[in-house]
Amino acid sequence: MSVSNRDSLDLYVVRNEIDPECAYHCDALTARFPTAEAVDFVAGERISLDEADGVILTGSTAAVYESDSRPWITEQEELVRELVDRDIPTLGVCFGHQVINSALGSTVEKVETTATLVGANLADDPLFDGVDPVVVSLHSDVVTEPGENMEIIASADHARVFGTRHRTAPLWTIQFHPEITATHRDDLIDDFGWQSEQFSFDDVATGQLFENFKRIVRRTHGY
Repeated sequence: MSVSNRDSLDLYVVRNEIDPECAYHCDALTARFPTAEAVDFVAGERISLDEADGVILTGSTAAVYESDSRPWITEQEELVRELVDRDIPTLGVCFGHQVINSALGSTVEKVETTATLVGANLADDPLFDGVDPVVVSLHSDVVTEPGENMEIIASADHARVFGTRHRTAPLWTIQFHPEITATHRDDLIDDFGWQSEQFSFDDVATGQLFENFKRIVRRTHGY
């Protein structure tokens, strides 16, 4: 099937937010994939992987290590392993980054909250083509080591494992939030104590990352 016939990919955005007041980051990520089907995983919605060209896992104010009280987290880890087995292109953002690596044998630990713009070291990777290294860092948990068959493709001063990629499956993860922009500044200040330090949102241009992921999906499927 030609690329022109697959302008609309069968993508799924898996929403993981537990707090409706903080769901704006999920809304922002969903808006980056306007033809995708949004799936509220916390509410019990699930994906039919037989129809999926690609999957995006959002952030969350939940923590991966809360799986005893939030059984949907364990279910999402099972989903991750199935995505790997099926070679379905997948992108994990923040919590998505953490749950993917946890599903593949890593651990996630609580640290001090980082809520600011940071300079990241981005590897030469198709996901990062044309992506500015100034990114939105908004998290209080970190992946301690990459999961099985995952390699580090992004790092920052405060988080060594800031992005990962699977060695054989089309699976990428990023700790940062390329969906968040200056329009969210007031919410970030109120909810997370956002601080403006050495960078400004004028330095951020990471929307290209999502276009890169769509291109990766098409290439993976031969569209």
